[in-house]
Amino acid sequence: MKTRRLGRTDLHLTELGFGAAGIGNLYRPVMREDAMATMEVAWEGGMRYFDTAPYYGQGLSERRVGDFLQGKPRGDFVLSTKVGRLLSPITDGSTPDNGFVDALPFAVSYDYSREGILRSVEDSLARLGLTSIDILFVHDLESATFTGEDYARHLDTFCTDGIHALRELKQAGRIGAFGLGVNEVAACVAVMERVQLDCLLMAGRYSMLDRGAEGRLMRMCEESGTAMVVGGVFNSGILATGAKPGATFNYAEAPAEILERVERMEAVAAAHDVALPTAALHFPLRNPVVASVLIGTAKPSSLTRNLDLFAREVPEALWPDMDRIAIPA
Repeated sequence: MKTRRLGRTDLHLTELGFGAAGIGNLYRPVMREDAMATMEVAWEGGMRYFDTAPYYGQGLSERRVGDFLQGKPRGDFVLSTKVGRLLSPITDGSTPDNGFVDALPFAVSYDYSREGILRSVEDSLARLGLTSIDILFVHDLESATFTGEDYARHLDTFCTDGIHALRELKQAGRIGAFGLGVNEVAACVAVMERVQLDCLLMAGRYSMLDRGAEGRLMRMCEESGTAMVVGGVFNSGILATGAKPGATFNYAEAPAEILERVERMEAVAAAHDVALPTAALHFPLRNPVVASVLIGTAKPSSLTRNLDLFAREVPEALWPDMDRIAIPA
């Protein structure tokens, strides 16, 4: 699989990366054997970039990713995880419901300070069973995560204190890059106006359907040399399934206006003899700012299907029509 340089760093990511939220039991339980089998499909398919987070299964995803990668040569893969949340053991049996089924018994708290980030890194290394991490993303530092004045407070803590931890880790050679992992364009702009980042992990806002990251944010990335890793290329499902009844957009049932747009996209794809999900997988990689596209699944069969779809070519003549149908920035 082809690789791309991550902005101005020395890291090179495969064009497709493995997103490990699913194997952290997101929405449904996943047997360890299935998680390992899915990552083996990723590896055999040429994927060498793996992304996880403490939040995914409250440590479960990191443990599984680490177990898998321990058997691989360290120089053969790129690993990212996230900071901003700390895990602490629960002793009363009341594991919080964060959308992960049968998660590990840890409570989650937010900490975007220098001390909190450094502790988060050490905790992640212990769960991973590895001695190094390549990329750290500051996780969910956006208004949707917090209420009232909490967002402004956490933002200020990171930009005045937490950022120093990331700079120190990079200068010491303990990480190769750092950035922000969010779903909101405005959150990226708010951080990039104050501090320099190597990269962004943008979920759902730079897809064939939703072009929210175009415009100001993409210009900021181009001017600063900030790379983008793209997640959520199917917008939680509809660009994989098409505009069928019950199709989901941004984790909710798609409204009529979205269904109509996707129906038109399906017609364009069919006219060019291209599967809709194939076009969706290729769309972000048209932009040189994008270093990799993350695919998140916990099923070997689903990942095999997506790898097969990605292997197919997309004619350039398809894109102008898709561009006209998409939700603009």
